[in-house]
Amino acid sequence: MAAVMQSGTPAGGTPADAGGAPHEYQGGFGNQFASEALPGALPRGRNSPQRCAYGLYAEQISGTAFTAPRSHNRRSWMYRLRPGAVHEPFEPIPHPGIVSEFSQALTPPNPLRWSPRPLPAAPTDFLSGWTTLGGHGDPGSQSGCAIHLYAANRSMRDRYFSNSDGELLIVPQLGRLRIATELGVLDLEPLEIGLIPRGLRFRVELPDCRDEGGTLDGARGYICENYGAPFQLPDLGPIGSNGLANPRDFLTPCAAFEDREGSFELVNKFLGGLWSARIGHSPLDVVAWHGNHAPCKYDLRRFNAIGSISFDHPDPSIFLVLQSPSDTPGTDAIDFVIFPPRVLAMENTFRPPWFHRNVASEFMGLIQGVYDAKAEGFLPGGASLHNCMAGHGPDADTFLKASQADTSQPQYIRDTMAFMFETRLPIRTTASALASPELQAGYAQCWQGLRKQFTGRP
Repeated sequence: MAAVMQSGTPAGGTPADAGGAPHEYQGGFGNQFASEALPGALPRGRNSPQRCAYGLYAEQISGTAFTAPRSHNRRSWMYRLRPGAVHEPFEPIPHPGIVSEFSQALTPPNPLRWSPRPLPAAPTDFLSGWTTLGGHGDPGSQSGCAIHLYAANRSMRDRYFSNSDGELLIVPQLGRLRIATELGVLDLEPLEIGLIPRGLRFRVELPDCRDEGGTLDGARGYICENYGAPFQLPDLGPIGSNGLANPRDFLTPCAAFEDREGSFELVNKFLGGLWSARIGHSPLDVVAWHGNHAPCKYDLRRFNAIGSISFDHPDPSIFLVLQSPSDTPGTDAIDFVIFPPRVLAMENTFRPPWFHRNVASEFMGLIQGVYDAKAEGFLPGGASLHNCMAGHGPDADTFLKASQADTSQPQYIRDTMAFMFETRLPIRTTASALASPELQAGYAQCWQGLRKQFTGRP
């Protein structure tokens, strides 16, 4: 049976035409949202009435402990055609590309860089196209993270997925994603990111791929799987009340549900493994919902970059979009940092990122353009890893040009977008990442042209 998608608006609004109108969103990060796809489907004044409108079932999904402080508590109430428990038992299924045990391969301390992952030739959906590059921690202890690449060429049609191990930060690099979730639909394009909370069920379509009548051979991007505390917006401190990522630019979908019956597969990631269950209906059957455990998207082009207007190159923390806090004040478990188009105005300063060795570990990806510290070799869709205390910085050519540049005039960095998943613990690489044909054997050569310049004089 074909899907019947009924879209909605914030509670009290007018529902959109089924399957026709563009998807509606609600602005804000971590807000208490309310939305219904049918008028009156959302109970007023209570969460669990004796009988729900339209014969719906009430169900709560909790992303934090019930007793978490109100400012950090994440939960949503859903009003759906069937409870989430209505499916067959789960059975384990193999997925050799996904790894959650990170002690099986010996991780080198060397800087590492990968070329873009090729698009698949065989039919491959979003979930089947995951490959884990590395990570640390353990989903069972709800601490740490995993970093994956995805490359796919077909939509998930009769297949749905949820991740009990953590939330997913999805960064498309090539091709749009349409992520239909229990709480509504996210349309993502490159230069946007999507955040899918722990446990939420969803399906990913690829509207730009030939499988859907598009022109691309596939879609590609990056995923940070966060086992720990949910991502949040950072405090701004002395920056003040404005700047960086503005809360109102995060968009959460309005209610949209599928009334669809047939033979479908529900895949769940639990304790690092994949489990499959048969389900006779679409699990995306939530007619109304309210709460803040909800998916959202953000356009990285809306980031309000802060920088130096006098001298020196500030720490990359000024480009922080989202953070997953740890139990150590001032030290995040994961930072999501971007390097967007910007103006460099500091005078008598080496403007690219300086050479450094960092207690944190940095995984970097490039969405488009050129990264200003690496003019060659770091390509859109590629990745690099500089683990704890690995020395790195601009390549030899970049250093030479920046050392001799005229800094009396502003420098405009345009048409670029790089990002970083930065973690407080070393990122252990997987065996497949170290054996990948995309791993660049000659990456360290980019610094070998840095010759001794010592003159013995000031």
